[in-house]
Amino acid sequence: MSRIGRKPIKIPSGVKVKIGDSVLEVEGKLAKLESPIPKGIRFELKGDELVAIRESNQRPLPAYHGLARALAANAVDGVSRGFSRELDVVGIGYKVDAKPRSVTFSLGYSHPIEFPLPAGIAAKVEKQARTIQHYVATLIISGADRQLVGQVAADIRALRKPDSYKGKGVRYTNEYIRLKVGKKGA
Repeated sequence: MSRIGRKPIKIPSGVKVKIGDSVLEVEGKLAKLESPIPKGIRFELKGDELVAIRESNQRPLPAYHGLARALAANAVDGVSRGFSRELDVVGIGYKVDAKPRSVTFSLGYSHPIEFPLPAGIAAKVEKQARTIQHYVATLIISGADRQLVGQVAADIRALRKPDSYKGKGVRYTNEYIRLKVGKKGA
């Protein structure tokens, strides 16, 4: 039996859950999200808890059991609290500016990069106390959909991955960059 699949999901106050045949609809103060329900898995609402139940132990249902429960738990967390991902911009002359629907970067290329934000995603730029050399700012990506927040953060990081010699670029806040040793004179 799946350990993750057996865990009940606590439904906070203010969150509405509607169970359909193939989709679980979750609505809260931040957004309205849909989570897919694989065939052979069903959800039941018991009081203020949501429970995932699988029809049998035949493959691949045990794997889908934990997956369906995790996706539903992420949807419930997302509509009630939301998710965020922090990225550090590091490099001399690099800049980042957040607008309501886009983020503008100057990352050492010949032109500024205008990154459009999808619906449901917000970006904010903060200057935090960091011990990173040539630290510029921290970009905070937030939203209700965990998958979308992570994908937008990965797409932004791909604009200028951290350099392995100087560490310049866009990196996750708690990412460790192992710097290589450059050329040394004899």
